[in-house]
Amino acid sequence: LVVVEAEHLCMSMRGVQKPGSSTTTSAVRGIFASRATTRAEAFALLNR
Repeated sequence: LVVVEAEHLCMSMRGVQKPGSSTTTSAVRGIFASRATTRAEAFALLNR
């Protein structure tokens, strides 16, 4: 399970022009991909 949250400078400086906007990307493999309850538990812990 990998979760990355970052600020896209292209969103801040051009296009949307919304400073402080962030984008979150996640990727799941293994048990996190096959078991929804395990994945939900991991995401709940990350969002605390």
